[in-house]
Amino acid sequence: MRNNDHSRRPTASKTLNVLFLCTQNAARSQMAEAILARKAEGLAPGRYHVASAGSMPGASVHPAAVRTLQKYGINWVGRRPKSVDDVNHQLWDLIITVCDRAKEACPTVPGQPAFAHWGMDDPSEMTGLEQERAFNDTYNFLARRIDLLLSIPFETLEKRALEARVQGIADEVPVPRRVPTA
Repeated sequence: MRNNDHSRRPTASKTLNVLFLCTQNAARSQMAEAILARKAEGLAPGRYHVASAGSMPGASVHPAAVRTLQKYGINWVGRRPKSVDDVNHQLWDLIITVCDRAKEACPTVPGQPAFAHWGMDDPSEMTGLEQERAFNDTYNFLARRIDLLLSIPFETLEKRALEARVQGIADEVPVPRRVPTA
């Protein structure tokens, strides 16, 4: 899926088209889309176009994701998971996978986007208070990573440099991996 043309700038315009991918598009990628859209709207209106999708979309956005976003002032009620086919009409400059399965099964998309992987555990696999804590942690880690993403001068970077910078964010803000308890 990747193209070897590393000289291409990520975007000819001043808008970076960012797609967050996970398997079900029910929690992590939805939260990342919501956070980037909200922060970009406040800091740099029109500089980012953001969406999310899943390789095997779930039936609905996880209620705990919606509640967590609402807690931080983001209304995400009524959103639905989307498949990659739903967003394939768009040329993406940057695709960020937020789950390991989506990274391994990253679908073919048009164009020559830059890729990065921000792997994190699925908070919906937790239960009870652990789940609430997991969704809050997911929000906080995504928000920190997105703050760093917003500081990148993407219009001055070649594709390979953009990939390296965005991938480096995962190293700068590491996410502890946990195993769900039964």
